[in-house]
Amino acid sequence: MREKIDVTEYAPTILRELPRGVLLTASADGRANPMTIGWGTLGIEWGRELFVAYVRSSRFTYGLIEESGEFTVSVPMRTGEKDLDQRINRILAVCGSKSGRDIDKVAELGLTLVEGEEVAAPAIQELPLTLECRVLYKDEQDEARLPEDLRERYYATDAPHTAYYAQIVSAYLLR
Repeated sequence: MREKIDVTEYAPTILRELPRGVLLTASADGRANPMTIGWGTLGIEWGRELFVAYVRSSRFTYGLIEESGEFTVSVPMRTGEKDLDQRINRILAVCGSKSGRDIDKVAELGLTLVEGEEVAAPAIQELPLTLECRVLYKDEQDEARLPEDLRERYYATDAPHTAYYAQIVSAYLLR
């Protein structure tokens, strides 16, 4: 069951959890892949509610977004319940350290996929606050334009990020 939500009412929860980790799930060719992200932007642009996700071209998820143009963002709703919070931490750890090229993270973690309402990418029942997103615009970051300390810290050994500006086309809590 989905309980529709107003994104602005849940913005503090989303922004609090984002640096701790949320899942971005993309799907193409019948394969869904969740990836932990800790960077993102929530806001209004072009008169639309947007989530901006940053994904490196070296990531498996990058190809899925390029093919589908859609993704979901699944945010944990921590309760302080030790077992639940440990499960969430394990999900975020595996999805942040393993590649979908190498393992099926959904099967490995026993995640419950919930069919998207407006997009083909699924929601994740275990992280119930869900934003369904459709890419409107993308832009590859130009690392040469960043201050040297940021280039050294974030881009010394890996590709720059592509910023996906995606309209939030549906938002809900899974019950």
